[in-house]
Formats: sequence, C-alpha cells, structure tokens
Amino acid sequence: MADTAGAREIFGVLLVDSASTSVRGTCNHTKEPVPGAVLVAEHLGPELYDAIVASSAVICAGGGRTGHMESLCRARGIPVLRVDRPELDRLTGPVTVRTDRQSITLGDVETPTRAQRSLDVTPGDLGSICVVIADATDIEATNAISPRIEELTRFFLREEFACLFAGLSPLDALRAGPREAEEYGIAVGSELCTIAKELLPGQRLVMRLLDLRSDDAAQITTGVEVGPEPNPDLGLHGARWLLREPHYPLAFRALRAHVRERLGPDADRLSFAVPFINDHEEFVRLRLHLDLPDDVPLSVFVETPAAVYSASAFCSAGASELYVGTKDLVQFYLAADRSNHLVASSYQTRHPAIMAGLRQVVTSARRAGTPVHVFALAADMAHYVHNIPANGFMMCTGEVRQLARPSAA
Repeated sequence: MADTAGAREIFGVLLVDSASTSVRGTCNHTKEPVPGAVLVAEHLGPELYDAIVASSAVICAGGGRTGHMESLCRARGIPVLRVDRPELDRLTGPVTVRTDRQSITLGDVETPTRAQRSLDVTPGDLGSICVVIADATDIEATNAISPRIEELTRFFLREEFACLFAGLSPLDALRAGPREAEEYGIAVGSELCTIAKELLPGQRLVMRLLDLRSDDAAQITTGVEVGPEPNPDLGLHGARWLLREPHYPLAFRALRAHVRERLGPDADRLSFAVPFINDHEEFVRLRLHLDLPDDVPLSVFVETPAAVYSASAFCSAGASELYVGTKDLVQFYLAADRSNHLVASSYQTRHPAIMAGLRQVVTSARRAGTPVHVFALAADMAHYVHNIPANGFMMCTGEVRQLARPSAA
C-alpha cells in the first residue's frame, strides 16, 4: 500500500470520534446494511438504522454532534465525518476516514495509528454511571470491559431504539387498534427482557418512553399518515404526544405485564422515564393517563428550560429520579438546532446559561433527596464533573471504553 503522500484527501468536520485514528472501508451509497462499509448519506435518520450499525464509519453532508443517529454512532464507536455536499458523489471505492485529521483519504492507502485516548476523569470521579445504549450488545460489550467498572449502575435505552432494533413500527401498531397496540407492547417488553438478561448484579435498565418526532416517525411509518410539522423539534412528541395517544396506555400495560411474567422479581430492575416534559402537572396527568399504580416508579428526563425550572416540583410530585438530557437542553437554551451544522458554533455545551441550568436541577434534586444523572459528552466530562455535584453522569458506550483506560496525565 502507498503512503498518504500524493493521495487525494478531503477535509471535513468530525461529528463523532472513535478510538482509532483511521477506519478503512468501501463506500456504500445505498441505504442497505453492508458490514464493514463506510456509509455515505446526506443526512442520518432512523430509516438508516440498520445501515449505520453495520458500518465501520459514516460520511454525511449535514447534521450535528448530538443528533439522534450521531448519538447511536457514538455509542457504537462509529466515527462520523461531515463534508460538503458536492464531495459525496466523488466518494467511491475504498476510502480511509482519518479521525485525527478530520479527513477522508481516497484509495487504499497506509495510514498511521495513534495511541488510544483516555478521559481526564476516573470512574470514581463520576459517582454512579449511567450508560446510554441502543440494544443488548452494548450492555454485553460494556460489561466485558476489564477491569470491570464498579460504578456502572444503570443503562439507559430509548424506546424508539428498541423498536428499530426489533423491526417494529410504533405508530402503525398503536394506530391500528387496541389488540395491535397490546401486541406492540408485548414485542417491546420481549426486547427489554432480552436486554435485561445482560445486566450484572447491582445494575438496572431505564427505558425512556416513546419520543418520535414527526419527521423521524414519517421515515419508519407505512400504514398511517404522519402529518408534517413546520418545526418537529418543538412539535407533538414526548409527554405531550403520550398524553394524546389513546392506545399507548394499553401498550404500556401489556409491556409491563409481559416483563413481570418473564422476569419475575427481576422486573423491578427495569424502570421508565418520561421524555420531553415541561412541568409537574404534565407528569401527574401522564401517570393518570398511563394508569400507573402508586408503587410503580417513574422518572423524568429534564431537557427543556421549563423542566429545569420545574425540577423541585417534579421531585415533590413523586419523580423517582431525574435524568438531564443536555443535548436537547443546549439547543433549547441557546436557540441553536443541534442537527444544523450552520449554527454549530452557537451550540455551546459549556455556555454559562447551560452550566447555571444544570446546577439548578442538581441542587433541586439533591435537596429533595432525588437521584440525578447528567448526560455529558466525553469532551465535557471533566468540566462537568468539576462544576456540577450530580449523583452521577450519563455517557455513551464508546466513551466508557475511554473512561476505563488510564489517563495519560
């Protein structure tokens, strides 16, 4: 193989890093999964789930560091590089994605490797660690890290990722009727049981309830119409959608019954979190809508400024835990779309307003005796740990491996 000298190199912006300096593969311009290929796509959406998880790297023309599919790549350690749209058509055959240079080298060339990096914090600095996963393989890979990270107490899963992995179409099922909704709940419950079997003693699984934006839902829904919205991020999804969906309570009841039947006492190791919610009144209404018994815990995902303000009220209303979703919180605080690379410079995860909001949530939760975990990107972890006294932090699977490595310092 030739060296990179003289080879054509296309520079871009690294959205998701990986432990390896360079990743080689053959370009895949289809939406179909090709194991080990480098996926080339304009944008990353849920319709590309299978193609993404099969890839060794991803090249795209749009998106931000914290988009939903970019987060999936971060969990799997799949690097994502954004380039100008005209460059996509020129990417054919074998290429090498260079994470150290934020570039793509065309052709099959020899590239240098770098030492794998570590984070500037230790597991002990983080307290309780919650790992964001996409499926059971993420738990298996994380628990296989040696030496074992004892601070790892829970795993966090989005319901829509469970659906994508199991090939389910949520809206098609929920809108078809009561029986189909219950079957959907059982299917999700079965997936949760499979995932829960990978848990080690002392570990729990938290599922964030279904939170499909209309634009994402339209990509995976075939049997019913999904009406377009002018601004899906601020539209009908999360808690406000759950409150209006008549058959979701049937699905959720069937899910919990199936998990209880399959797991028995271990079903208590599974809990649920409410997404995209503003205040404690929504929280109380949703518990009633889901017909949850008083002994069933329900936590809250804090990701809007209103939810930050309502942190104390959530605790008083009985929220079992708080999870702070900084990816959405940053975009709402700073009015900077996290998926729009044109405003990437305004999307600042350490902005003073963000830090003040995070401290407010943590202080309110700790005063009430409610556990609180804050999500942090690897680049922000040390800064957050030193400035936010949370009970624990959330991070992606790929970054846990960095955490396990001894710090260079």
